[in-house]
Amino acid sequence: MLKRVVIIGAGFGGLHAARELANRNVDVLLIDRNNYHTFTPLLYQVATSGLDAGEIAHPVRPVFHGAANIRFLRGEVTAINTDDQSVMVQAEDGERTERYDYLLVAAGSVTNFFGNAAVQQYGFELKSLEDSLKLRNHILRLFERAVWAEDPAMRAALTTMVVVGGGATGLEMAGALYELFTQVLQREFAGLTPRVVLVEATDKVLAPYPVELQVAAREQLESLGVEVMLGSPVHEIAADHIILRDGRVIPTHTLIWAAGVKASPLAALLGVPLERGGRVRINPTTEVIGLNHVYVVGDMAYLEDAHGQPYPMLIPVAKQQGILAARNILRDLQGWKQHDFHYIDRGIMATIGRSRAVAYIFNRIKLRGYIAWIAWLGLHLITLLGFKNRLQVFLHWVWNYFTYDRSVRLILNDPAARPTPKTDPGTA
Repeated sequence: MLKRVVIIGAGFGGLHAARELANRNVDVLLIDRNNYHTFTPLLYQVATSGLDAGEIAHPVRPVFHGAANIRFLRGEVTAINTDDQSVMVQAEDGERTERYDYLLVAAGSVTNFFGNAAVQQYGFELKSLEDSLKLRNHILRLFERAVWAEDPAMRAALTTMVVVGGGATGLEMAGALYELFTQVLQREFAGLTPRVVLVEATDKVLAPYPVELQVAAREQLESLGVEVMLGSPVHEIAADHIILRDGRVIPTHTLIWAAGVKASPLAALLGVPLERGGRVRINPTTEVIGLNHVYVVGDMAYLEDAHGQPYPMLIPVAKQQGILAARNILRDLQGWKQHDFHYIDRGIMATIGRSRAVAYIFNRIKLRGYIAWIAWLGLHLITLLGFKNRLQVFLHWVWNYFTYDRSVRLILNDPAARPTPKTDPGTA
């Protein structure tokens, strides 16, 4: 009888692990709450009307056509019992128990609000397709309301967007927002003067990058028109304004939180001590310390490099760990020694807007501006799952580049959407 491998999560780590196990001598069950894989680096482009949601997502089942040993279950894992080697899943047909011989957990990360209830209540996160569509609807609704508002202060607050977090996600979001405003919405909503503010608690953006690229990134962002406020974290948040620690008040109805992530809550279900950020400490083989035949990869995993620093919560790390975990499971089944994780670091990059980006290729080559932007486009195109998705995204980018347009500007009805803030009494 074939040994059974259960993989939780169809993100980058889980999907690449499953692909490594395709058509091998194991029975694989892949579990995810969604029936699709999301290319999360482009979520901000969906939120800013640059791409459609379907262009950055790919159904899971077609990925494994021809792999008879892999099955997919859409459901939510509610419990993990490592003693009797089973997981409990809330699936379409109700709750079910799935047994495993090997378990690979790759459930990724969630937004870290750092215990701030006001951020959770008023802030927008960007971790899923639902998040990006909700934010897109919200932005477009505010502009529809602002163009009819008679009070100038209300119009300004409705069209002021604050992005919190000076990492790659924050910079990409801020730049894309400003370009959406200046290239598209200002032509359609006459009389509005949108404002984008990037807030970072420390004194620099893109902390992992060399200083000269940090400076270049900030200069490129400010050259777009984005206001960059460093060294003063958010102190108070309300529905219609935020207050920074230095006392500055920013009237706004849109706070986009890109200030940190933490491991999926599924980590707590393993019953092992957790490290900072809720991550699970693993051996270099990616097997969980203290548990047999249980592997954790990607954002959930805590493993230190040769310098004593935990590997970053990045997609390349998740992919490489997922592939290694799958290979180690196969090696263990053969009675062979498992291999240790050795990260192949190809560098980091962030786009800031049209023809603006910074890149640190192989942690040696520093690029900025147009060349870095082209490198960023190329990498993301080849990394997207599915030829159709790549073609659609490429055509959309070409269209946006030459027409200065963003065609995905539909406001979709969403019962869970946040109510649009009221304007002044004279508003129609």
